[in-house]
Amino acid sequence: MARKRLTDRGLKALRPADPGTRYEIMDTDAPGLGIRVTDKGRRTFILLTRYPGSANPTRRALGEYNRISLEQARRKAREWQELIRRGIDPKDMEKRARDSETERRENSFGRVAEDFIRMHLVGPDPTTPNQRTGLDTAHEIRLEYVSRFGDRPIDSITGRDIVTVIDAAKARGAPYRAHNLLGHARRLFNWAIARRVYGIDRSPCDRMVPSQVIGPKRPRDRILTDEELRALWNAAQKMDYPNGRLVQLLVLTGQRRGEIAEARWSEIDLPALLWRIPASQMKAGAAHTVPLTSDVVRILDGLPRFCEGDFLFSTTFGRVPISGFSKAKVRLDALIAAELKRPIEPFVVHDIRRTMRTGLSALPIPDLVRELVIAHSKPGLHKVYDQHACLDDKRQALELWQARSNCCSSQPRVGTPRSRPVRRSPSMGNFTRIVMGVRTLILPSLSRGTRGSATRGCSASSVWMSPSLLTRRGRRFARIRGG
Repeated sequence: MARKRLTDRGLKALRPADPGTRYEIMDTDAPGLGIRVTDKGRRTFILLTRYPGSANPTRRALGEYNRISLEQARRKAREWQELIRRGIDPKDMEKRARDSETERRENSFGRVAEDFIRMHLVGPDPTTPNQRTGLDTAHEIRLEYVSRFGDRPIDSITGRDIVTVIDAAKARGAPYRAHNLLGHARRLFNWAIARRVYGIDRSPCDRMVPSQVIGPKRPRDRILTDEELRALWNAAQKMDYPNGRLVQLLVLTGQRRGEIAEARWSEIDLPALLWRIPASQMKAGAAHTVPLTSDVVRILDGLPRFCEGDFLFSTTFGRVPISGFSKAKVRLDALIAAELKRPIEPFVVHDIRRTMRTGLSALPIPDLVRELVIAHSKPGLHKVYDQHACLDDKRQALELWQARSNCCSSQPRVGTPRSRPVRRSPSMGNFTRIVMGVRTLILPSLSRGTRGSATRGCSASSVWMSPSLLTRRGRRFARIRGG
């Protein structure tokens, strides 16, 4: 067996072995390192040594020349010799390294984010999310983070990646969303680290101070003027279900967007004219009761009733509440601008709630009642010892606000949405005529008195929504029940 100092020039000049044979040349610089040449001219680096568990020296391939360089082969041979000296088989070490890399690639950011959403934010049933804002947070994580980094290993996400997302939100004029996005990332990575199963032990959000990365979070003070409120109402009137009706309830009740978006028919008591929101849906974790005014009742009477789910506002036939309002907000802004005949000063959906609360201050209503209407906690010891719900006071306040907001509208408040014309076809002409007849005969009686049926099954008012409920798919989910 020849021995000499291997060089790149010498390796390239090596000739193939005789047919059916092969030869080896050992390196004098790295103990045990050699090059094996076959009759096909294939040159492979080998390491000849006694491996753990073997009584005799054996050869193992380090890699083919041109796939690894001579210098890399010498470095690898020395590393293997060090492992053998410590009693570790290099083959086992390489297998663990391959398995670790495979696990790292499987632990993509997208997979970890979906685990975080399923196990922490929302849970197995999206109709009853673990956290009150779980659906909204999940939507923002998927939209802003998963869409960018979904296929990357989670341990490859850096602080620079997080700042890129935050800066993009700031650049489009959404500093409050930037604060939320940083909070989402911090929570996600802290959860993943605590789980100890994703191969990550450090968060890229470490030492990120929101006020330094984004800027101070200033309190909002935007409220809509009477002219803007009028334009908002008229714009919502032109929007299709579910977003148009949702915006109108925001104006009339002053409740949070999530509380209205996730409202269920089981929470609505039309005979008592009350909406009882469970504690799990409230920000403060306490149940809240909202008296229903006449305009609110008329809107509820106009909502579709689905047989597959209980949610008032849904695009999945009541099974899951709506989430993600960015596209609807863009359309709402465009309709408001058309009403005003000029662009509207930027506002967010929560500013409607602030506008309503500000409007209550202009009415003869005690300050405590104003706060209770929008589900703010009672101050001090009142929260502990005064458990009176003030339902009559809240009802009076909401009725006064309804009258006040009616004055802002240039059109009569009808509450119920405009039904779109039903397109007739030979296959459903008779069905359409029957439905429109039932709507004409039964719906007025429902709105006058027998509203109890609206809390059971699917009410007759469900037929207004759109032709989709009268088409072949919609007939499976909506049924008519009179009285």
